[in-house]
Amino acid sequence: MPTTDQKEEIKANREKNLESLRHHKVVPQAEWTKTRLTLMEEEKRVMKLHDELGAKKRALPWVKIEKEYVFATRDGKQSLAELFGSRSQLFIKHFMMGPDQDWQCQGCSLEADHVKQLLPHFEHHDMAYVAVSRAPLEKIEVVRNKMDWDFKWVSSQGSDFNFDFHVSFRQDEIAAHKAIYNFREFDPEGMADLSGNSVFYKNEKGEIFHTYGTFGRGGEQFLGIFAYFDVLPKGREEHGPRHSLPDWAKIRTEYDARVS
Repeated sequence: MPTTDQKEEIKANREKNLESLRHHKVVPQAEWTKTRLTLMEEEKRVMKLHDELGAKKRALPWVKIEKEYVFATRDGKQSLAELFGSRSQLFIKHFMMGPDQDWQCQGCSLEADHVKQLLPHFEHHDMAYVAVSRAPLEKIEVVRNKMDWDFKWVSSQGSDFNFDFHVSFRQDEIAAHKAIYNFREFDPEGMADLSGNSVFYKNEKGEIFHTYGTFGRGGEQFLGIFAYFDVLPKGREEHGPRHSLPDWAKIRTEYDARVS
């Protein structure tokens, strides 16, 4: 929960944003269209750069997965290879949910809310989508059922998977204030689990390769909701100290109870 000072900062930032709306520039249609066309050219350049960046992501070298990982699933124990099902591409959502966690990650939940209606498109694009958490399967199932999510969500508890992909941190790393996240050394600040995304490919021989990973704000590319917010006059309304997603996002089922 925000501190008193943080609440005051959020209130002040929100009011500042509203004040800017009250005094926003208003022009005739012809001037607006001229300005809009100029911005559209910039948008086109960014889209082209985005296409080029996507190609660079796909061109990244791969790392062969040599280690065996076993997951607890609703269908029993499964290996990493079995998580692919009949597909050759696997998108893993590292859902932030540790064995003893008694709260639900807002950012991971928001990302998961995007998935349900996309699953048929994923499957017909040779892609399996699986969420992975260290929480035991029975706790995962409680949340999955509450949220009405029907994607595959498995437990890596007892496996090194989360640690090897640097979304969970051992106690000695936490005590030393030194771990790896987002491919860099950082201080976990007492957190045992964080979120992220990893992509894998399985070839005709059954060999598995890690092809891509992203963490932190890198996950925003899978949050289509921001594309809507970013064109609204009020924007994302991230008015807290860190100007981040938790400033506005709530668990979808809790909005009515938490309206301020």
